[in-house]
Amino acid sequence: MAGDARMTGIELCASSELAERGKAVLFDVLLWNESVRAFALRFEGRAVAYVNRCAHVPTEMDWQPGEFLDDSREWIICSIHGAIYDPRTGECLGGPCLRSRLIEVPVMERDGKVYWYPSDDVQPAFAD
Repeated sequence: MAGDARMTGIELCASSELAERGKAVLFDVLLWNESVRAFALRFEGRAVAYVNRCAHVPTEMDWQPGEFLDDSREWIICSIHGAIYDPRTGECLGGPCLRSRLIEVPVMERDGKVYWYPSDDVQPAFAD
C-alpha cells in the first residue's frame, strides 16, 4: 500500500469540501510512527496540507476543530502559542518559531477530489 499510495495518493475528500480560506478537513496520519492529525485547506485556489503541529511546541494548533486561519483569513495561527504561518508555504512568519516550518503533507487535486501523498516521514495511519 505505502509504495502504491506514493504514486496514486490517498483520497482525502471532494474538492468542493475545501472552501476558499474556509474550514480545514482533518485527517489522521503517522508522523515518524506516531499517530497525529493533519489538515488540508484551500488558499488562493490551491489545496495545501500540513501536519497539525506547531513548529514551536508539538501541539495541535486549531482553535476549534478544523479552524486554523486568523480572523482576517490570511494566516494559519497557532491557538496555543500565537505563531503565524504562511498558508502557501507553511513558513513561520511570526512568533516563537520564526523561520521554522510546518511539516507539509503533499496534496493534489484531480477529477474533483483531493488526494494526499505519503512521504518518508508522513505515512497512512491505517493498516494495509
